[in-house]
Amino acid sequence: MSVPSSTILPRSNPISGETDDMLEFDGAAEILRAWGAGLTPDPDLTVSEWADRHRMLSGRASAEPGRYRTARTPYMREIMDRLSPGDPTQRVVFMKAAQVGATEAGNNWIGFAIHQAPGPMLAVQPTVELAKRNSRQRIDPLIDESPELRERVKPARSRDAGNTMLSKEFAGGILIMTGANSAVGLRSTPARYIFLDEVDAYPASADEEGDPVTLAEARSLTFAHRRKVLLVSTPTIRGLSRIEREYEASDQRRYFVPCPHCGAMQWLKFDRLRWQKGRPETAEYHCEGCDAAIAEHHKTAMLEGGEWRATAVAADPTTVGYHLSALYSPIGWLSWERIVRAWDAAQGSDEAIKAFRNTILGETWVETGEAPDWQRLYDRRERWTSGTVPAGGLFLTAGADVQKDRIEIDVWAWGRGLESWLVDHIVIEGGPDRHEAWGDLTDLLGRTWPHEHGAHLKIARLAIDTGYEAPAVYGWSRAQGFAQVSPVKGVEGFNRASPVSGPTYVDATEGGKRLRRGARLWTVAVSTFKAETYRFLRLERPTEEDIAAGAAFSPGTVHLPHWVENEWLKQFVAEQLVTVRTKRGFARLEWQKLRERNEALDCRVYARAAAWIAGADRWTDEKWRDLEDQLGVIDASADPAGQINRQTQTSQGKRRSDWLGRRGGWF
Repeated sequence: MSVPSSTILPRSNPISGETDDMLEFDGAAEILRAWGAGLTPDPDLTVSEWADRHRMLSGRASAEPGRYRTARTPYMREIMDRLSPGDPTQRVVFMKAAQVGATEAGNNWIGFAIHQAPGPMLAVQPTVELAKRNSRQRIDPLIDESPELRERVKPARSRDAGNTMLSKEFAGGILIMTGANSAVGLRSTPARYIFLDEVDAYPASADEEGDPVTLAEARSLTFAHRRKVLLVSTPTIRGLSRIEREYEASDQRRYFVPCPHCGAMQWLKFDRLRWQKGRPETAEYHCEGCDAAIAEHHKTAMLEGGEWRATAVAADPTTVGYHLSALYSPIGWLSWERIVRAWDAAQGSDEAIKAFRNTILGETWVETGEAPDWQRLYDRRERWTSGTVPAGGLFLTAGADVQKDRIEIDVWAWGRGLESWLVDHIVIEGGPDRHEAWGDLTDLLGRTWPHEHGAHLKIARLAIDTGYEAPAVYGWSRAQGFAQVSPVKGVEGFNRASPVSGPTYVDATEGGKRLRRGARLWTVAVSTFKAETYRFLRLERPTEEDIAAGAAFSPGTVHLPHWVENEWLKQFVAEQLVTVRTKRGFARLEWQKLRERNEALDCRVYARAAAWIAGADRWTDEKWRDLEDQLGVIDASADPAGQINRQTQTSQGKRRSDWLGRRGGWF
């Protein structure tokens, strides 16, 4: 083996005597210090240690500004440290309640990567718009408040493509921020680190190119064992929740804390939280071991003494999963008393209980898709003047289902709280190849239905299904204009935040060129509206005595007229929601037919989508009051004794009807 020549040794020392003369200039000492600092290895920190040492929380982005302290949320320590380069874990799954510190922990990881272990990173929010908001409200303060990060990330400049709102370059890497709705953003660059935030709010497909989570994770595969992926979300619906699916495939860790009385280790469950009825301030947790009451002031010590324990065997040993409810929120955040108050306030509303389970317990909601009994609906039919819109109905929408030999239309009236009445059922004989059928459908748009208070209402918006003979539907819709007609396409899946999306231009010329002013197609998450309809049908109804005493129907109540037939009722409840298993063993929800014909349910879904498109879900109280004023409807809360003369209301309604007829529009 050859021995290195000693002639190179003097050159290895830049401050040897023969180079002293070379360093006699201003700034030489600073250069030497910087050079020496560059040779000094960075301290071997974990993500949580880095956060405690370097992270500062801004008043713009945190309710508790100042230095970040992992001790405030001890349960986040292990989760963050799993993301450190020295840990063999590749994928971390965190199913959690809202506001338990998960996003800040993810931002700590981003800061750690920029400072300690640079590499390409991809951070994904549900939409591009949310990614921009997160960049302004979270990432910019993260960088601005930490000197170590400010030194490494250049400020955004309009002429610098490397540092913009959605990309931050730093030595050795880049942070790309995008939305799960952008396939281009998800496949933009390889990424060693991937932060997927609120994955249950991701769309089913990114620009129709596939599952956003799969697309994003594919960016990290070339980094093999060095990759790190963090999936975080509040869960949504059982069988559809991405984060639940990932958690159930993991080792399913729970945070066990000690009882301050007997020391028994346990993870906190809502059914162990107890209080005196009507007194949420008495809320206490009862130990599983000794059943002693634990006051909330013990929580700080319990969290400090807690530890994560696996409760299952992971399908992939490189994946770890964590679940945490808001019962663990530190003192000063969400108290047990406020949790109890939220639970009490949610009683009587499926929507409120669902939100409680998702955001406070961090658990999925089980949709009850059992079909109501059609005979029970038959017995609950109501009588009002045939062909008339009842007093509570304030506007009309219609849903049209195109079949091979007919077009079926149901007209629904909608009132406050989305209370609804079936006003008409129409069958136009002849399918889409019969020109006269389209003419009859056009005539329906100009028809009016008398309101109980004298006005005459037109269909505010008609939603028509494009599942059969879509080109014919597009052509007719284009001819009618988009103000009153909305072609819709139903897709499976739940999307409560935005069950209707669009519109997109889908019409084309004979040569295949897209028409900029062609038909506007709306996409409808039909599962959402089917489940909502069944939930509304299960609402308790006041008795005749209650109604006589002034009781009102619950928001969402569905009123069916006496003339509706058995066949229509059977179609209205012709499907049920069932849980099926995929080939990979994951559970998912699927609507299955109980009988062949289901046009009544489909038409209801389309009419409900039309109400959404019209904006009814987002109208203010002033908007509803304006509709009531136009129709001469008196809000029951404003006239509880019914003292206003009905004849006066009717004459007012007729005058408004005449005025609205001249004005044009819905009435």
